[in-house]
Amino acid sequence: MSLIHPTAIIDPAAQLDSSVKVGAYTVIGPHVRIGAGSTIGPHCVIDGRTTIGQDNRIAQFNSIGGAPQDMKYAGEPTELVIGDRNAVHEFCTFNLGTVQDEGVTRIGNDNWIMAYVHIAHDVRMGSHAVLANNATLAGHVHVGDWAVVGGLTGVHQFVKIGAHAMIGFQAHVAQDVPPFITVDGNPLSARAVNVVGLRRREYSAERIGVIKQMHKLLYRSSMTLEQAVAAIGDLRTQQGGNADSDIEVMLSFLAAATRGIVR
Repeated sequence: MSLIHPTAIIDPAAQLDSSVKVGAYTVIGPHVRIGAGSTIGPHCVIDGRTTIGQDNRIAQFNSIGGAPQDMKYAGEPTELVIGDRNAVHEFCTFNLGTVQDEGVTRIGNDNWIMAYVHIAHDVRMGSHAVLANNATLAGHVHVGDWAVVGGLTGVHQFVKIGAHAMIGFQAHVAQDVPPFITVDGNPLSARAVNVVGLRRREYSAERIGVIKQMHKLLYRSSMTLEQAVAAIGDLRTQQGGNADSDIEVMLSFLAAATRGIVR
């Protein structure tokens, strides 16, 4: 209890590991569970059926587990699930899910979430992603592992952002962003392969070369999307190992895209 500031208000039914630190004037509701090693800063409100994993760092002035900003929400027992080792900076808002989807807003592990970020109902966010200041994810958005969303960027509901994609500053994202691709501008345009990010993750020159081939087929050829998908599939007979797994990541994403991809 010495780790919990005396001004914090924690419902007796909340489940906090004994190692959790809670700052001054924070309010934690009855259905909240927080894992070992996590730190909650002062002046936070954590409510709803919210599960927070281990070793998270949640800074001051955050609203976590609030009701969805969806007029259809009628108080159903939906959830917010946050993984491990996430850094959440100031003034962020994370909402519960809705029964119109799976009923869960889900955030993975090792994400870096900067100030004033909004994560709406039913978002599915992977791991190792970065959301810069004032990034806004509308309902039902999916964000892949290692994706980067630039500051002041708005992402339309139901959009999917692929693994290792990078979205530039102040973008309006209304279509799906394929894996490995860098996009920016308004209207949004695909620019290139996220080579810098891939090199930082120790992708080999051979793997990056295959990803560049996929980019060329999607964006630098005269093919339709259907033709480009077929040509990307044909690359599997020419490659192997990790390159094949990168091809599968791209093909799986394109097969699941529902809003059309950024072109």
